[in-house]
Amino acid sequence: MPTTGKQLFTTLSADGKLTVEVAESQFPDPTGNQVLVKMEAAPINPSDLALLLGQADVENGEYSAGKLVATMPEPFHSAMKGRHDQRLPVGNEGAGTVVAAGDSEMAQALMGQRVACVPGHAYSQYAIADAAMCLPLGEVSSEDGASAFVNPMTALGFVENAKMDGQKAIIHAAAASNLGQMLVKICQEDGIELVNIVRKAEQEQILRDLGAKWVVNSSAPDFMAKLMEAIDATDAYYGFDPIGGGTTVDSCFKAMERVAVGKMKDYNRYGSNQPKRMFIYGRLDTGPTILTPSYGFGWTLSGWLLTPFLAQAGMETMQRMRSRVREGLTSTFASHYKKKVTLEQMLEKDAACDYRLMKTGEKYLVTPWG
Repeated sequence: MPTTGKQLFTTLSADGKLTVEVAESQFPDPTGNQVLVKMEAAPINPSDLALLLGQADVENGEYSAGKLVATMPEPFHSAMKGRHDQRLPVGNEGAGTVVAAGDSEMAQALMGQRVACVPGHAYSQYAIADAAMCLPLGEVSSEDGASAFVNPMTALGFVENAKMDGQKAIIHAAAASNLGQMLVKICQEDGIELVNIVRKAEQEQILRDLGAKWVVNSSAPDFMAKLMEAIDATDAYYGFDPIGGGTTVDSCFKAMERVAVGKMKDYNRYGSNQPKRMFIYGRLDTGPTILTPSYGFGWTLSGWLLTPFLAQAGMETMQRMRSRVREGLTSTFASHYKKKVTLEQMLEKDAACDYRLMKTGEKYLVTPWG
């Protein structure tokens, strides 16, 4: 028999209204390699917010019990035409207990176990998940295991990607985030030099307290000089940016080029041929990515997403990464939360206006059962 429980849905109508609501849903019995997880904890990640709220005007939204209605302004409404009038579940990852399993050996082996999973609809009291993508947590709590996939695997993915490309140093922007703090620890463990870009003095201190050697503040008047100094010392011509909009990528490329030109023996009017690469992996700033013609002729800018990277890296690499995450869930890959909210509390004005700001160190954890 299907299982009934509460679930959160988001709908963007063709007339520009975003409705986010908690509703009763039926969850089918799992088949094959599927498992049914009673969800106990799920984080609100930046990658969830794009679907959950987008750029909707939640400050002036209409709030009622378990429901939020807000206007989606242009150009964001038109840009999301593909999802108009679709009622979509939300929540990339979370953790809970397997209460039913399909008939495959892998699924049956998880029966009764606490697991981390990536069902894509984790803001729910139950979720159907693929057993192959479930991580048994053993004695680790659901709260500690709720963020076991997106941030840990992304941070590990950066390092794995750098190694594949023969790099020994990385630049990371917005580096005081939960993911950024994980990356500091991973790079220390793996002997990778890491240049961290932050924008506040208190964020500098967070990373220095973790042992980070290179931390530069983009708000400081000597930012470019300090960034160049760090690149010169580490050979960090390879970076990851979650901001997307604005001038972060531009600043990194400029600093890389200036360092590279400074090491050239002969003048070249086209600049250096030092390979420089930046990846955008988020859109904390939804404005245009500003680029200027001052990087020489050996630079590349591309997007980076975890799922395509894992497909490229292969099953053996993914399993190695997952094992490392499991071993470090309460240390290297530990996540911390500002506040816990129920499904209904997610849709209260104070909460929605707060977690959508994506402030460093202020992540929310959803507990679907209260």
